[in-house]
Amino acid sequence: MKMEDGSSLKRITGLITDLMGRPLPSAVSEIIDQLYKEIEYLGENGIQCSNAQVDECAINLWNWGVTKRAEDSITEDDRARVRHISCKLGLWCEGPEPSEGTLRRNILMAMKTGKGWIDVGKFDLANGFLETALNSLEKLYLLLTQRYTQEADINMHKIYVEKDLFKVLSYQAEVAIAQKDFNMASLRIQRCKEMLQRQPKEAVYLSVLCYNFGVETYEGKLYEQSSFWLSQSYEIGKMDERYSNGKEMQTKVLRLLATVYWEWDCKIYQDKAISIINMANEEYLHPAGLFLKMKILLHCFTPDDVLSTVVTEMLHHDLSLEIYLNTVRLLLEHRRDCVGFDFLKMTCKKFESSPDLQKALILYIELLLLRGKELLAQQKIEDLITGHYSKKQLSPEMLSHLHAILWDYAAKCFEAKNYAEALQWYNYSLSFFASGTAELSLAKLQRNRASCYILLKQYPKAKEAAKDAERCCPDSIFTQFTLFKIEILQNNISEATYALLAMKRLAAQSKSDDLLMEQSCTPMDLLSLAAQIALEGGHHEVAIKALEILAEQSSDIQQVFTALRCLVRLILSKEDGDLEDKGVDDIDLLILYLNTVHNKLAESQKEGALNQENWISEANWFRKIAWNLAVKKQESPQRMRDCFILSYKISLFCPCDKPILVAQKSCLLLAAAVDLDMARKATDHCKQVQLLTQSLEYIQLCREIWRVLQSTGELFNDPTEILLLLYEFEVRAKLNDPRLDSVLEAVWELPNLEIKTLETIASLSMETPAYYPSICKRALQGALSLLKKQDPVDTPRISKCLHSLVKLNIPNEMMEVEPCVQEEVWRYYQEAITIITTYEGYPEMEILWLMTRAWNTGALLYSVSRYTDTEHWCALAMRLLNHLGSLKSTYETQMAGLYSEILARLDKAKRAQPSK
Repeated sequence: MKMEDGSSLKRITGLITDLMGRPLPSAVSEIIDQLYKEIEYLGENGIQCSNAQVDECAINLWNWGVTKRAEDSITEDDRARVRHISCKLGLWCEGPEPSEGTLRRNILMAMKTGKGWIDVGKFDLANGFLETALNSLEKLYLLLTQRYTQEADINMHKIYVEKDLFKVLSYQAEVAIAQKDFNMASLRIQRCKEMLQRQPKEAVYLSVLCYNFGVETYEGKLYEQSSFWLSQSYEIGKMDERYSNGKEMQTKVLRLLATVYWEWDCKIYQDKAISIINMANEEYLHPAGLFLKMKILLHCFTPDDVLSTVVTEMLHHDLSLEIYLNTVRLLLEHRRDCVGFDFLKMTCKKFESSPDLQKALILYIELLLLRGKELLAQQKIEDLITGHYSKKQLSPEMLSHLHAILWDYAAKCFEAKNYAEALQWYNYSLSFFASGTAELSLAKLQRNRASCYILLKQYPKAKEAAKDAERCCPDSIFTQFTLFKIEILQNNISEATYALLAMKRLAAQSKSDDLLMEQSCTPMDLLSLAAQIALEGGHHEVAIKALEILAEQSSDIQQVFTALRCLVRLILSKEDGDLEDKGVDDIDLLILYLNTVHNKLAESQKEGALNQENWISEANWFRKIAWNLAVKKQESPQRMRDCFILSYKISLFCPCDKPILVAQKSCLLLAAAVDLDMARKATDHCKQVQLLTQSLEYIQLCREIWRVLQSTGELFNDPTEILLLLYEFEVRAKLNDPRLDSVLEAVWELPNLEIKTLETIASLSMETPAYYPSICKRALQGALSLLKKQDPVDTPRISKCLHSLVKLNIPNEMMEVEPCVQEEVWRYYQEAITIITTYEGYPEMEILWLMTRAWNTGALLYSVSRYTDTEHWCALAMRLLNHLGSLKSTYETQMAGLYSEILARLDKAKRAQPSK
């Protein structure tokens, strides 16, 4: 032994010691794995050793494995590896001339290790240990024959060795079968058979082993091999009656053997299969044998007269009714109706005094209906009804089975649209219910009858059946649905609505109780059907109610959205005049539905109830509806605003692409505009402030979206930025917001500032309740500056701007003109005269207004003794008079006279003033 082998053995003995002290299964498995790897490594080098410590470790490990098997504390695979390790160590310590005891121990360990690997499906590993066991058995036999010379002793030891040899060979046969080696397996079993004379007690084991081989090969459709193994099993079972596995097992083998020949090729092996099954039935009569014989005969197209003989023979045996009835079913499955029904009649006669006769009669009815022999089946049913009430009642089990048969046949008639026939079979079922019975099954039966009456248009009878169902089960949503359907068909709207409300109540209960519904139909499915029925009947208000309940109660989010879509379409079609006159609250209903949509989208997003594609599809559909509704409802600003905001909120569940951002921007912009408009018209100050504040919120949200859109580019000629600034300016101006100046600064920074924008700013700054004359003046001055740069010059527009600037500085009610104001206004007049004299088209009425305002200013200055200024303004007025057209003659005479008078007074006043 090499030094490194010694160190490996030392590691192995250490690991074994460690293993037997480890209580935790996880640690045990790890150590076994390490040991196994060490053993495999050493085994490749062909190691041998005579270390007593190693031998002792091998025995201790083996015994430890036996103990753990009893405790069931390690896996089968780990147990097999423990045996493997122990056996390997024991074999390495065997030496060149092992003792008898060592050989016997190693044979036992090798056999059990091989069997352990077989049990876990490691057949290659098993084979190695079984070969080792065979070699050791040869050594043992040779040792024993050399030691003992007397024939009796030799025979005794031979029998002892053969006992182990028998096991090893049978194990090798198992391995060969697993490895699909039929020749090897048959050779090993043949050797085992030869030993049975000396080992007769092993016959049972070997017979069962061959049977198991037969089963395995049969399942693999290896019929030739299977027939061999089953024949071997039967033959071995007959060898010695003292150690036979019993007639029951022997006939089981024969039945399988007959089945093998039947499935292998019935045409070739028909006679063989029948002969074998006959032999099985003669040896030990078993229902399975009789049934198999019938199967073989039917498969071989045996004539009816032969089959009749066989089934008649069956009646001579005291078998259970179930066997006879299964035979009847088998015959009818193979379309041997004549033989089958005759046999059923004979069976009924055989059991006519038995309480089990009910089962045969009910099968008779079932088979008659299966073959379409309705009249004969009706006769049998009527006989059963008579017997049920006059002689002996059917048991609950039989009644339940009969009801199932009758209902199934009635359902087939119903599906074929033979409603009168379906009703007839349901009525037969009803005949077996006693008067005053209150059962769930009776309620269902009455509903089925009501459905037939509905389709036969016998509504009073349908209602009577439904009411009977309600008495049996007051809390059935199905019954209320049936009543709803009847009332709708009879145009009883109030009664239909009452049934619908009952459905709503019961649907809520079933939802909380999580009841199983018949035919996999949920309460929500029924509500959906109710809406559909109401729509088909033209009762749209009832349909709307049903859909509202569905949207409120359904836990299926897709079903909720479908219901809401239908509701929206129904209300919109009313508005288009397709339905009855629309109600005043229809728009509010639509807003309510859209709010529900928003809430449900939020819920579904949180719970992941909808896939992304459906989720986006629903959001897109409803946001467009909200938008269209907003555009359509301009006569109702508040509702229009609500719809724009709903469209925006719903669009938040769509992908944030450019089209959606544009839609969101438009919604918020228009909502802000609507609120501003309502604020202008509001008479209540608190309401006005509320509207303005809300508008500002929308403006700020819109600006955020607008910034994102701006980053994408390609937004030429879009007025959004200007509109946002104008809306914000108006809101802050009317709220007296100190941040108004920042808005104005943003206006000035616009890259292409328009005159119209400045004119609007000027107007808004003075619109009640805002009052910002300084801002107004700055805006007008900016507008005037831009107007003068235009080519061609817009004279009328300049005139209006100058008009506003003059009026802003010298209002009508002004009592005194400050010098600075006078100077500023004078400049505006000079601007006006320049425009008038330079360009055509200055409005005559504007010139007249300027002239009048200049004259009045002069008069005002005269009243406060500012004579020089008076002369200037009056002279300015006279100058403007010269630019009047058709109106000049109207004012010229009067103003000339007044001007001369004023000049004379001014001269007099000047002379009267003391000289300085």
